[in-house]
Amino acid sequence: MRALVTGGAGFIGSTLVDRLLAEGHAVDALDDLSTGSLSNLVDARSNPDHDFTFQRLDVRSEQVVPIMARRQPEVVFHLAAQADVRVSVAKPVFDAEVNILGTLQVLEGARQAGARKVVFASSGGTIYGDVDPSDLPARETLPQRPLSPYGVAKKTAGDYLVAYRELHQLEFTALALANVYGPRQDPHGEAGVVAIFAGRLLAGERCKIFGDGEQTRDFVFVDDVVDAFVRAGERGDGLLMNIGTGKETSVNQLYDAMAKAAGVAEPAEYAPERPGELRRSSLDPGRATIHLGWKPWTTMDVGSRSVLDWFGSARES
Repeated sequence: MRALVTGGAGFIGSTLVDRLLAEGHAVDALDDLSTGSLSNLVDARSNPDHDFTFQRLDVRSEQVVPIMARRQPEVVFHLAAQADVRVSVAKPVFDAEVNILGTLQVLEGARQAGARKVVFASSGGTIYGDVDPSDLPARETLPQRPLSPYGVAKKTAGDYLVAYRELHQLEFTALALANVYGPRQDPHGEAGVVAIFAGRLLAGERCKIFGDGEQTRDFVFVDDVVDAFVRAGERGDGLLMNIGTGKETSVNQLYDAMAKAAGVAEPAEYAPERPGELRRSSLDPGRATIHLGWKPWTTMDVGSRSVLDWFGSARES
């Protein structure tokens, strides 16, 4: 199979690239390197046995369509995105340009390339909005009521997927991701609290928790998420599916576990709660279990330890 991965130098995208190459597929990756890094693709680019190409390209570029048409991927994995909710609030037009117009460019490229399918990275943490605690873990049958421009853009992109399926017979699967964490995640951003904690713990810096720390998230390990993407290349046609653990972990619980693993006894520093932050979040992965044969297998202890080990190795190299 020839696959094309947008956002292929990001921490999820590059892990997906490595998995596809390991399974013997030909892979083309597109990334503008605004948040991704070529260091994530060292093995993909250096191994002579890999059928791999990389193109530095913004998904908003007019070159996306002709490049995709020329490469003729069978399956397109669309992970490129503006993924910061607060940026979307501050710059909603920019967010829409990347996440809506960029997605349209990718869909047009897939159509003109004769691709069989698009697997789309949606956001389980934002498309459902502020879910009533009685409805947790959230299921795909909940109304989509996003409360941020980022969530609105992801919902809109999902509507375009349905339209392209009906108009052009371009198949799709949309994966609503929980809070993905793992090696290669940026510790300097705001979206990946596991990576942020790991970076600060290993640097001997005090970690900061916003609010009382009892807010919960559904943390799912990147290798598990990539497995769902690969499975979705062949299954789950026409469906939105949650990719999470169905379990809530508080930020306090996360910090305690990671500090213990890092051998740090110092408590976290608490700061005022950030406005607009969801209080609780978790996703029911039951539909993915049925249609993809997928379940998460990495525990929080194992996954966070893996992140600490990876950041520790990166600091030493």
